[in-house]
Amino acid sequence: MKFISWNVNGIRACKQKGFDLFFKEIDADFFSIQETKCQDGQIDLNVEGYYTYMNSAIKKGYSGTAIFAKEKPLNVFYGIGSEGKYNDEGRVITLEYDKFYLVNAYVPNAQEELKRLDFRMQYEDDLREYLLSLNKPVIYCGDLNVAHERIDIKNPDSNTKNPGFSIEERTKFTELLDAGFKDTFRTLYPDTVKYSWWSYRFNARANNAGWRIDYFVVSNSLMDKVIDAKIHNEIFGSDHCPVELEINI
Repeated sequence: MKFISWNVNGIRACKQKGFDLFFKEIDADFFSIQETKCQDGQIDLNVEGYYTYMNSAIKKGYSGTAIFAKEKPLNVFYGIGSEGKYNDEGRVITLEYDKFYLVNAYVPNAQEELKRLDFRMQYEDDLREYLLSLNKPVIYCGDLNVAHERIDIKNPDSNTKNPGFSIEERTKFTELLDAGFKDTFRTLYPDTVKYSWWSYRFNARANNAGWRIDYFVVSNSLMDKVIDAKIHNEIFGSDHCPVELEINI
């Protein structure tokens, strides 16, 4: 099976920059997107051959997630847990299948001067608890808004107190992995430098001054079924590029 995850930074804008062509060519079984920035009814996301699930934020033009799936799930859940936490920002969609759960998330940014860090830390704890509560192996993907290790960011020393590379955020990601999960790309490619996000400022993408903040994370029990994990930094259309998981499940 082929899984794709892409923060499109506005699906309406991305559709004008090649989204549909990539979607068709990659022919994924599951295609998850984050930061859709649209409400139900503002755009028709239905694609022939796919079931489409969309979770919009209450605030217009903000956040939002969606999943396109070739196979109809047993169940669909929005938000985190039975209470649907964080659903006002449309950040999480879960699809349940016979052998696994697919969880697509757009993790909150801690924001400048880490002013939303406390919110982010609680989110991370709630999300980890939620993933551990699921009674099947998990494929967790999305814009996780953290460069976990120094190799995952072009300029680590100058970013240690910035959102996405603070010690607090990086520690939470470590705690998630320690709880029974694998970062698929880094597990397969421990020494490979590759990024998935570049600032629009300072000609960052042309200079490859990027961050790896988009992931496929899987339960430990699935890691031996992973065939490959890729970062498609040849694909434009957003300040992020798509990431891919190929897995035999």
